[in-house]
This record gives sequence, C-alpha cells and structure tokens, in this order.
Amino acid sequence: MPRLAFFERYLSLWVALCMVAGVALGRLIPGAIQAVRALEFGRGSQINVAIAVLIWLMITPMMMKVDFTAIRNVGRRPTGLAITLAVNWLVKPFSMALLAWFFFRLVFSPWVSAAEADQYIAGCIVLAAAPCTAMVFVWSHLTGGDAAYTLVQVAVNDLIMLVLFVPIVRLLVTGASSLDVPFGVLLWSVIVFIVIPLAAGTLLRWRLVASRGRKWFEGTLMPRFAPVTIGALLATLVLIFAFQADNITSRFGHVLLIAVPITLQVYFNASLAYGLMKWLKVEHAVAAPGALIGASNFFELAVATAIALFGPDSGAALATVVGVLVEVPVMLSVCAICNRTEHWFPKRREA
Repeated sequence: MPRLAFFERYLSLWVALCMVAGVALGRLIPGAIQAVRALEFGRGSQINVAIAVLIWLMITPMMMKVDFTAIRNVGRRPTGLAITLAVNWLVKPFSMALLAWFFFRLVFSPWVSAAEADQYIAGCIVLAAAPCTAMVFVWSHLTGGDAAYTLVQVAVNDLIMLVLFVPIVRLLVTGASSLDVPFGVLLWSVIVFIVIPLAAGTLLRWRLVASRGRKWFEGTLMPRFAPVTIGALLATLVLIFAFQADNITSRFGHVLLIAVPITLQVYFNASLAYGLMKWLKVEHAVAAPGALIGASNFFELAVATAIALFGPDSGAALATVVGVLVEVPVMLSVCAICNRTEHWFPKRREA
C-alpha cells in the first residue's frame, strides 16, 4: 500500500472532527450560521456564496491536475474507461433511484412520511448522479492507481457530467418522486460548481505550463496548493454540517435510515465495476480507481445542488449530507478490499 501523507493517514479523523464541529457550531451560534447561509448568488438562488468559494478553492487545483490532452492516449487501453463510464452513467443513478424508492416507499414507510420519502429519494439521486472528482485522486493513491489513467477517467467523467447531470437528475427525481426539479436552478448549479472551476483550472494550467514549464508546474506549484485544497475541503464539511445541524440532531433516526441505501449503492457499484474489470482482465492500477470513481460521489456538488433545488433545511439536502457522512469510512473499506485483491489482476503495464 502506498505511503500516506499525514492528512491522508488520518482522513477519517479529520472528517469526523469537521462533522462534529459543524453540528456544534450550528447549535451554539445559529444566528451567525444563518447569516452565512443567507449569502446567496442572487435572491432565491439557494446557491450559497461561502460554499461556492470553498468549492472553487478545493476543485480548481484538482482541475489544474487534469491534462485533457491525455484523453487521446486512452485508446491504447480503452476497456477500463469504458467500464467506468458504463457503470457511472448507465447503472449508478438508476440503481440508486431504485434502491432509494424501494427503501423509502416500502421498507421504511412506517417511519418515513410520503413527503419525507420524496425528499430523501431526490437527495439520493442527486448524490448518485455526480461521480467523484476531487477525492478520487486520494482513493487512487491509496490503491496504487495509475495516476495518468485516473486523470483521464476524471476528465472524461467531468465532460460527460456537463451534459448528462441535469437531464438525469430531472428525469429520475420527477419519475421516482412527486417533486418538480427547476431546470434553471439545476443548470446554474452545474455552471457554478462544475463549469467555473473546470474552466479556471484548465485555463490556469495552460497559461502556467506555457510560461513556466510542466516540470515547475507539477513539481513546484501544485504541491503548494495542497494546504489550500485540504483547508477548503475541511471548511466545506464544517459549513455543510453547520447548515444541517438542526436537521441532523432532530432527525438522527432518519440519518441512519438514509445511510442504508447509500451504503448499499456504494458497495454494489464498486463490486460491479471491479468485477467487470477482473472479468475483462484490466490491470489493477486501472481497475481499482475505476471502481472507486463509480462508487464514490462528487458530494460537494450534490450537497450544493440539493440546497439550491430544495432549500438548506430540506430532506434532500439532509440525504446528500448523509452521503458525506458515510463516504469516507465506506470508501476506505473499498480501498482496503482493492489492495487485498491486487493478485486477482494482471501485472501492471507501462502506459
């Protein structure tokens, strides 16, 4: 297993502390938290300024790592990418919608009202419709993944997300619940949380590599962004849980219920992608990150989109926050499984 940096080694601890700190702040200083939550891009947009800025600080450096010219080289080993995309876009959102409908409409119906079920189903769908972007680089590192191939997988998923995120969320939410999804709000969420950091990261990479060279960019500049990215991630988690403090503490039983389909979805999609990779003899350095991308979620976008669509106190927002709650420990367990099964796969080849 790769040697981990200090932050990565104790990732679960930092995330847990941020969750606790966020809930504590939300309960202890509700007025201040409400003032921060009220800062929006335009009246009634529900797109929080603080969350947006933190996401830009977190995601833009990740986007700067993505060399979109590398996409042309993926044709040499297309199988891993094809499996990842198929699971991410043909299976994952639909399996999550089915699982959420099954549990909240049938299994959990004695404890969840119809209106609450609508909200929780919508939140689960929003969560599943956005494949992981930022954290996947950590998951790839933990499993010894091929860094260049992981970049390609992330880049292609981001490009597809620009086109498919809005229609998939709209289709599944309106089909699996009685809620209506405002197309304009959803589109603006994609622009704010994907297009802007993607464009900024791509432009900065192009300008800086052209002016200072790739060696300086990758070896000197990018490592300096690590504290910024980490700080933004932790601050985002604190704010998310502060905004949802009342929801979490007043509906803790529902938090446990929401965690069930989300956790099952992670293991199902990871197993499906990983199993297909093994069956088609994809090397482990491609198979593990590919499975992890499909299993994890772009939770920053999901939380922000759910808040923008349904409000900060909605059940949909709570469902996406529960996704954050279970993401790290569950994904670390998937990483451990991938590392223990490396011998199932062919030896690593050079790119």
